[in-house]
Amino acid sequence: MIPLDQAVVARLESYGERFEVLVDPDQAQRIRQGEDVDLEDAVAADSIFSNAAHAERASDESLLKVFKTTEFEAAALRIIKKGEIHLTSEQRRHLIAEKRSRVITFISRNAVNPQTGFPHPPQRIELAMEEARVSIDPFKSVEEQVKEVVKALRPLLPIRFEEVRIAVKIPPDYAARGYELKNAGTLEQDEWQKDGSWIAVVRIPAGIQEEFYDQVNKISKGNAETRIIERVL
Repeated sequence: MIPLDQAVVARLESYGERFEVLVDPDQAQRIRQGEDVDLEDAVAADSIFSNAAHAERASDESLLKVFKTTEFEAAALRIIKKGEIHLTSEQRRHLIAEKRSRVITFISRNAVNPQTGFPHPPQRIELAMEEARVSIDPFKSVEEQVKEVVKALRPLLPIRFEEVRIAVKIPPDYAARGYELKNAGTLEQDEWQKDGSWIAVVRIPAGIQEEFYDQVNKISKGNAETRIIERVL
C-alpha cells in the first residue's frame, strides 16, 4: 500500500450514496486505462469510506445497495474506474511538477537534435516548454503527453526520436561483465570470441549515448571498442 500522505481521493456518488477510496493518482489512472495493476499498489487503505477525510466508513447496507457486494476489491475498482479523482491544489501542483519532470526526462533520453545528433539538455527542453506554454495533465501517461509536447516544441526546437545500434567489443580481462550492458538497452546479439573477448550489438535510445559509453568504459576500464553501426528513426 502507498503512504497516506501520497494518496488522493477517488469518489463515486450513486443512488444518493457517496463512496471514497484513498488512491495513488498515477496507479489509479493506469487502472482507468485498463492496465493490469495490483490494487494493493494503488490504495492507501483497504476500506471504502463515505467520507475519507473523517475516516467514516461506508456501511455494508450502502455497499450492497450500489455494488451488490461488501467485498473491498470489487467496490474499490468500480469507484476508481467510474468515479472522479479529487486533488487538493497542493497535490495537483506536486503531481504536475513530477509529471512535467518525467516528460522532460523522457524526451531528453529518447530524442536528439537532428542537426547535431546529440540530445537536447533537459533545461533547454523545459525552457522551450515554457515558451510554448505547454500544459501538463497530471492524470495522462508520460508516453501520451510526450506526443503532445513534442508537437508543441517542434516550431521552437529541431527534435527527432531516434535509437542507435552500437557494436561493442570488450577485451578478455573484462568480458565477463559485458552482460551488464543489457540493462542499458536491448541486447540484440552477442558472441564470445576465441581470444576470450566479448562482442555485442546493443540498441539504445539516442539520448543516452553518453551514459552508455560511460558504462562501457567503467566495465572495461577504458579498453573497450565501440562503433555506431546504425541510426534508427
